[in-house]
Amino acid sequence: MNWWGQTTGTGPTPRTPIRTVGTRREDDYMEALARLHLTVTRAYKVNTDINFEVFIHKVDGLSDDHKIETQRDIHQRANDDLADAGLEKIHLSFYLTSIYDHSIFEAFSKVVQKLIPQLPTLENLLNIFISNSGIEKAFLFDVVSKIYIATDSTPVDMQTYELCCDMIDVVIDISCIYGLKEDGAGTPYDKESTAIIKLNNTTVLYLKEVTKFLALVCFVREESFERKGLIDYNFHCFRKAIHEVFEVRMKVVKSRKVQNRLQKKKGATPNGTPRVLL
Repeated sequence: MNWWGQTTGTGPTPRTPIRTVGTRREDDYMEALARLHLTVTRAYKVNTDINFEVFIHKVDGLSDDHKIETQRDIHQRANDDLADAGLEKIHLSFYLTSIYDHSIFEAFSKVVQKLIPQLPTLENLLNIFISNSGIEKAFLFDVVSKIYIATDSTPVDMQTYELCCDMIDVVIDISCIYGLKEDGAGTPYDKESTAIIKLNNTTVLYLKEVTKFLALVCFVREESFERKGLIDYNFHCFRKAIHEVFEVRMKVVKSRKVQNRLQKKKGATPNGTPRVLL
C-alpha cells in the first residue's frame, strides 16, 4: 500500500508522496481507508464492545519523522470518517509494522496484553522480581509466537526485544538438534530449559522456563549476575506466583461454567421442556 502525506486546502489537490511503491496511485490509499471504515462500522454493529487494532504495514524505509506523520494522517482521516458517520465512540489503535524487524511481534504483543485480565498482576510480579534481583529488564514470553505477554514497567527498547526473540530461536534450534533423544522423543522446551548468553557489552541474557508455554528472558549486568544464586531463588518464587495466578484463573473459569450449567438446569423441567414463569 502507498501511504501519502497530508496537505492543506480542499478539492482534489495532488499529495506529495511519502514513499512511492511502483506506479500505485493515491486511489490505493483512499481505498484502504474506505475499506477500514466499512469493516469497522460493520463490526461495531455486531458487537459494540469490540476492540479495533489497525496495523500499518510496510513502513520500512521511512524516516522516523515520516512514520509519525503517516500514522498521524491515517489516524486523523479514519477518525474523521467515523465522526462523519456519528461513531465518535469507536476507538482505533494504530501500530507501524515491517517485515524487516520485530515490530509486528511487538504490535501483536500489545494487542494480546489488552486481552489478559491478569496483566497488572504479572507486571507487578516482574517489577518485584527485577528490583530484588538486580535485573535491568525482564520479559515473559510465549515461546512459540515470541509475543511477550508482560514486561516490567521500564520502557521497552526494540533492540532489547529483538535480542530476546533471537535468544529464544537459538535455544529452541539447539534443543531440537541436541536436546531430543535418539529416537526423537521428548520436546525441545521443557521444565529443564535454561540458557545463558554473555554479550560483548558486559550484559548477560538469561532464559528460564516458567510454564510449558512461557519463558522468562532477562537482561542482567555481569556484576549482578555473579549473584546467580539470589536470582535463581527469586525466580523460583516468581515462577510459583505465576502458576498460582493462572491456577486462580482456571478455577474462576470452571466455577463460572458450573454456575452456567446450574442456571440452565433450573430453567428447564426434568424432561428438558423449559419452565414458564408466571
